[in-house]
Amino acid sequence: MRKVFQEELAQVREQLVEISTLVTEAIDKATTAFEGADIDLAEDVIAADARIDFLQNSLDERAIDILALQGPVASDLRMLVGSLRMSASLERMGDLARHLAQLARLRYPASVVPDQLRETFKSFAEQDLLIAQKLTELLATRDLAVARDIMKANSAVNDLHLSVFKAIARSDWQESPATTVDVALASRYFERFADHGVSVAQKVTYLVTGAWQPNSIEHI
Repeated sequence: MRKVFQEELAQVREQLVEISTLVTEAIDKATTAFEGADIDLAEDVIAADARIDFLQNSLDERAIDILALQGPVASDLRMLVGSLRMSASLERMGDLARHLAQLARLRYPASVVPDQLRETFKSFAEQDLLIAQKLTELLATRDLAVARDIMKANSAVNDLHLSVFKAIARSDWQESPATTVDVALASRYFERFADHGVSVAQKVTYLVTGAWQPNSIEHI
């Protein structure tokens, strides 16, 4: 019975890695579509989000069944409850990648971002993709050095997000109201994607250390 239980826990961990891998693919394709006004790639991201949703539901059902039937305690209980919360964050990251793809589709064949902010959003894309890649690595290895890399990338995303709002608030900002809204929304999507990545990293850190210190990953 114990062997079966451990196999079930391993399957939950593997599903988290699988979902994170799909999220990484989603943000990679979404940012490429976003930057290049690639309608076909945008449609791929939008359609593929259903797979992430399905896997999240499947993982949650599996975890709830284990909780109900196996009565886990201590670290195993933390792992299952943490997995439920991490799957929700990963699913939301997939949604945010889809939102970026939907923006690209909405403004096609034009680009969402004006020329003056192209480099900023290119940096956004690079940092969010890095966070997604590191998150998959973290879920597979539980190496807390990777969690610190995620926190560092998130700090860069926060700086970029602030710079966008400063740009659209300047007196010399001449873009249309529609472009202004698009830019603000896109910046928010990138920022929230990174925040959810940090949330998952915090929970992995908790599983490894047994101590809940959500603001101290960078010091571990």
